[in-house]
Amino acid sequence: MQKTIFYHDTDCGNVVYYANYLKYFEEARTLYMAQRGYSVPELMKRGLYFVVARQEVEYKFPVRYADVITVDTKVAEISDIKIVFENTITNQNGRLCTKGKTTLVCVNAQGMPTPMGADVKTAM
Repeated sequence: MQKTIFYHDTDCGNVVYYANYLKYFEEARTLYMAQRGYSVPELMKRGLYFVVARQEVEYKFPVRYADVITVDTKVAEISDIKIVFENTITNQNGRLCTKGKTTLVCVNAQGMPTPMGADVKTAM
């Protein structure tokens, strides 16, 4: 996923505000799943909800206003109820700026862990 950094993404130092990286990871995960045929609304209709159980972020190099970043997403680990996504963010020069790891757990409408289904697991 590519994204241009706008002024509203940055802090008073003209650097992307640290919490915004979580939004970029979320956008990339959502697109990753949709590209494999599983949109969030479709999964919700099936009673499957993915909630963040753990988040790690490593800031390597600042992203600034007007930079164009690429957010790469891959599945690092998967089980019947858990997906671990790894993200990297590089700038327009190919420099590694941020690394992240997000652990999602599949739950039902009552918030209890539930298997995501073999079809979802295989697609990821």
